[in-house]
Amino acid sequence: MVAVGGDGQVTLGTTIMKADTRKIRFMLDNKVLVGFAGSTADAFALMERFEAKAKNFPGNIPRAATELARDWRTDRILRRLEALMIVVNAEHSLLITGQGDVIQPTDGILGIGSGGPYALSAARALIQNTDLAPAEIVRKSLAIAAEIDIYTNKEIVVEELPCPK
Repeated sequence: MVAVGGDGQVTLGTTIMKADTRKIRFMLDNKVLVGFAGSTADAFALMERFEAKAKNFPGNIPRAATELARDWRTDRILRRLEALMIVVNAEHSLLITGQGDVIQPTDGILGIGSGGPYALSAARALIQNTDLAPAEIVRKSLAIAAEIDIYTNKEIVVEELPCPK
């Protein structure tokens, strides 16, 4: 099983505008999970483009991510978009940035957004020291991030994808 989670907080400057936003979406017949951080409108525009790329390269999520990152970096309009994306399926966990990065971490653990480094650290510690299921590791990691980062709240949503053995 692979799990992706997100908090619900949307801020505008130092003001909390919304506390229950869903920052995770299923796509491609529920075979891919996409999470985002940053500008919501920009993230939705990028998710639509990613889905189109994934349909152009069926079954090849890394290629679709690379094509999106290339367009994001080189297109005059897209390069202004301010968001980060995590794309996960049963085989790959990828971070996609506007600088043209497509990163697949060695340990498969990713964190984005202001609370991302805290959640990432907590997840690594939990994986090394517990036998918790992936969804519970994600949930606890985000809760720890929410205790540290003022831009992360405890309205946590976790989604899972099965992985073939």
